[in-house]
Amino acid sequence: MAKAAAPDVAPTPRHQHLIVTVYGLYARHQDGTFAIADLVQLLGDLGVEAAGVRSSVSRLKKRGVLVSVKRGSSAAYKLSPELEDVFSAGDERIFAPRRADKDDAWLLASFSVPETQRHLRHKLRSILTRIGCGQVSPGLWIAPGNLAPDVEHQLQRAGLMEYVELFRATHLTGGHLDEKVGQWWDLPSLEALYTDFIARHQPVLSRWEDHEEEAGPAERLKQAFVDYVPMVTQWRRLPYMDPGLPEEYLPENWHGLAAQELFTRLHEHLGPKAHEYALSIVGSPAKSAEPAVTTV
Repeated sequence: MAKAAAPDVAPTPRHQHLIVTVYGLYARHQDGTFAIADLVQLLGDLGVEAAGVRSSVSRLKKRGVLVSVKRGSSAAYKLSPELEDVFSAGDERIFAPRRADKDDAWLLASFSVPETQRHLRHKLRSILTRIGCGQVSPGLWIAPGNLAPDVEHQLQRAGLMEYVELFRATHLTGGHLDEKVGQWWDLPSLEALYTDFIARHQPVLSRWEDHEEEAGPAERLKQAFVDYVPMVTQWRRLPYMDPGLPEEYLPENWHGLAAQELFTRLHEHLGPKAHEYALSIVGSPAKSAEPAVTTV
């Protein structure tokens, strides 16, 4: 049986991905808008040159992720209003993911696309893979039942629900379901992504726990931002590729569990400090709210 593919080990975050993370975390609490000068400063702290910021913003504008606006006499960009529901839906998936229980129902997605519209098959498969579904056969995909609202929302947003039937199901066949899970999802590739995340960011947590008081307050806030944004950028796609399978069906010593714990600790430790620093550049702490970001 075919497996839903996962990408290779994550590269260093691209400039566009960092910008989307910064907007998702902080801009929605500033009416979704950043002055370009503020964005250049924040991305400069992350090692991105001003020319790279402007070039990446231009690409995001062409993709419809950002739109240009006037902020006083300055140029500024804001998130496209059409993406607000995407970011909102991503908040829970990224910051409060749910792992299914062994006795939960499964979601089955069966689709059939006319030969004259075969290009839609690739689009359907890409969406199902990106949201964490596994492939049972070319036209039948599976996911834990709690992903049903996300799957339906993504398919409706793409205008593809007319080709898909969704079912809640219970596994009745005998045998070891964990073996089937290993056929339906490419768990080794996902494991490699989690292993890479731990390798990159466990030293960050250790450094903060061991040496947090060595820098002054302002330096700590800035360093928290510098450490936090790339961490969230690497992490934010993983909860979508990982369907949140029951622990009983996962390989022994599955690194996804340790990676989730590491992300949670870093988010709790660095998130408030990074948020305070970002708002010191772009706005008032009085406008602060819970961070939010998604997978655009």
